[in-house]
Amino acid sequence: MRRHASITLLSVGHACVDVYQGAVASLVPCFVAERAYGYAAASGIVLAASLLSSVAQPVFGLLTDRRALPWLLPCGTLLGGLGVALSGLGGGYALTLACVAVSGAGVAAYHPEAARVARVVSRGSHHAMACFALGGNVGFAAAPLLVAAVVATGGLRWTPVLAVPAVAGAALCVPVLRALGRGRPAGPGTAKGGGRDDTASFVRLTLVVVCRSVVFTGLSTFVALHVEQHTDGGRAAGTAALFVLYLGGAVGSVLGGSLAGRWGRVTVSRWAYLLGVGAVAGVVLGSGPVLFVFVALASIGLYVPFSLQVTLGQDYLPSRVGTASGITLGLTVSVGGLAGPLIGALADATSLRTALTPLIVLPAVSWLLLRTLAEPGEGAVPAWSTGRETTSPSG
Repeated sequence: MRRHASITLLSVGHACVDVYQGAVASLVPCFVAERAYGYAAASGIVLAASLLSSVAQPVFGLLTDRRALPWLLPCGTLLGGLGVALSGLGGGYALTLACVAVSGAGVAAYHPEAARVARVVSRGSHHAMACFALGGNVGFAAAPLLVAAVVATGGLRWTPVLAVPAVAGAALCVPVLRALGRGRPAGPGTAKGGGRDDTASFVRLTLVVVCRSVVFTGLSTFVALHVEQHTDGGRAAGTAALFVLYLGGAVGSVLGGSLAGRWGRVTVSRWAYLLGVGAVAGVVLGSGPVLFVFVALASIGLYVPFSLQVTLGQDYLPSRVGTASGITLGLTVSVGGLAGPLIGALADATSLRTALTPLIVLPAVSWLLLRTLAEPGEGAVPAWSTGRETTSPSG
């Protein structure tokens, strides 16, 4: 199978998985409406999906550094879909939390190994990794539309229909993994690059990832409710805002891969986070139709660094690509959920706008941290078809 075909299949499969990351946040307004959950209870649903995922993803990364586990791609995809599919069936809060936690575990199992496979298949191309990340962004963007269509048709009891992308995503993994297995000898398949680990830089990059995750997860959890309150569009406006937030992420990922080839990953990420400061401020403090513009700009600013942080982490830790992927790719979309209940509790005590205001500061913190980082030298990754190491291209 040609490299471009493999990356395309992996990207579409990534979209099928990240539908479930976006679906959890998209279901929050539905749970609030049908089950009368407060802000804290609603954010607890996102926490349930994020908590297990945040802990498990680095663990899965460590495992994939020891041994290739390609079966995690289809199994993780199916588990992620199963949890979301069952989340609307049980009326009890504890059962709902358990279902979304199962979904989070599936997502956690998928991402580190998928990032490793994508790096090997792409031979380290930043553009190909951006395409892989783009798939996840498309899945995020599709989630609110898919959830809205399903719930509008039959309410929360129709959530089993949401399992369809998981079945499709698992099927798409199969030809890529078969080609990968035929193209190289059996044994540990970790993509290791040349050079020494720069642990200090990786730790600072991880802090950047955490700040970015808190901002994006906070917005994705509450932006629909926030826009409903500050526009005249009601729930439709909230759903549209969530769609714009996720669609802007797809645009940001494409821009990130293109701009990094010209100006470098660290420089592009710095400018993106500066854009994020103003855009997040506009989302939190603005009102009316202009909110949609700020939501789009905030999403672009937060997603331009998305795939760049993954490859930066892999280059800072060339001997532990799985661990780096589990943290930079996995925690980027999960650790922010840990802060969700704090935002929700503050919103219950004050107002949602007040609770979202601290998010304005975090992109500035990311910018400051990136000013301490240097662009790492290009590493070496194994050619997936031969198992031999080749120099990683820049595009």
